[in-house]
Amino acid sequence: MFLVMLGFGVIIPHLAYYADELGASSIQFAFLLAIYSAMQLIFAPMWGRMSDRRGRKPVILIGLVGNAGALALFGAAKTLGWLFIARGLSGVLSAAVLPTVMAYVADVTTEEERGKGMGLMGAAMGLGFILGPGIGGIMGAHNTPFFVAGGLSVVTFAFALIWLPESLKLTHRIEKREWYFSLRAVRDHPLIPLFLVAFFSTFIFSGLESIFPYFIKDRLGYGAKEMGLMFMIMGGIVALLQGGILGRLINTLGEFRLILLGLLINALGMALLPWSAGFVTLTVYLSIAGIGNQIIRPTNASWISKQTKSGQGTAIGIMDAFLSLGRVLGPPFVGGLYTPETFHRPYWIAAGILIIASACLFYPLRRVGQ
Repeated sequence: MFLVMLGFGVIIPHLAYYADELGASSIQFAFLLAIYSAMQLIFAPMWGRMSDRRGRKPVILIGLVGNAGALALFGAAKTLGWLFIARGLSGVLSAAVLPTVMAYVADVTTEEERGKGMGLMGAAMGLGFILGPGIGGIMGAHNTPFFVAGGLSVVTFAFALIWLPESLKLTHRIEKREWYFSLRAVRDHPLIPLFLVAFFSTFIFSGLESIFPYFIKDRLGYGAKEMGLMFMIMGGIVALLQGGILGRLINTLGEFRLILLGLLINALGMALLPWSAGFVTLTVYLSIAGIGNQIIRPTNASWISKQTKSGQGTAIGIMDAFLSLGRVLGPPFVGGLYTPETFHRPYWIAAGILIIASACLFYPLRRVGQ
């Protein structure tokens, strides 16, 4: 996950500007982000189910090599249409990696170790996120990082092929052959409050990401280099939190309190961002929002895995589908609210949505496991 997120981080400072070079408007860029997440929404539960049946390692390998090809295609695109095709393929194939890795962690940890394991995985992702935007920010051409990220995915594929052992024993595999999920089955799922937490946290944060390049350019005249440095600093803070104390916080406070705390910290960061006066305050407020958001995902995954006695890949795949649904709807919603004159409006509305969601989910979350 360190190598995967290093590749993901490298492209972040350039994605908006590369799309802009090929003629994308801000709303088209939002839909470019959304198509990636739409594919993950559809395919994450399918990959999760496949990993429960066939094992974790084959699914991880398919995702890595396929994503490498999609990233190379994105970097070679000469038209906006090809950007959308490549981004969609990347969404289909990258959906195989993260939920399967989370299920892998659940396979190899006890319930007492689960929070620590998810936190360490989050820290590995955070470390990749520290280095990725900083490296990507100093690259000249906006399409170069996509070839670099594709190469990293190939390296990760080779690493996993040679050294990664299979974690799912044959006796624990699920034999059911259904590859689809009905909306009714998801609606009636006992863990639906946790899936909704995943949706709202990503709905808001992905919306922030979609307008952030335009916000810092219009507000302070910043570009890819400054954005890469800000995300690198935020990633370092998050990695220290997840690798050092998140597991202990989960065991001490419990998932319920920690998820609510993450939602409220995220809302605070969102509310503060429009007050940014320069690089330092902008980085501090972005980091507050990032800390709140990144507390939620490993904590949520830990709680879901503890409540799931079999089919870890399926349950975490459904969670990832809700994360993807948030990324589908968040960028168009928040992007549609943004103009240079009303730069504050999307952030304050986003903070309000998180506070309302926290209040509405308070009692359903308390009942999880009862």
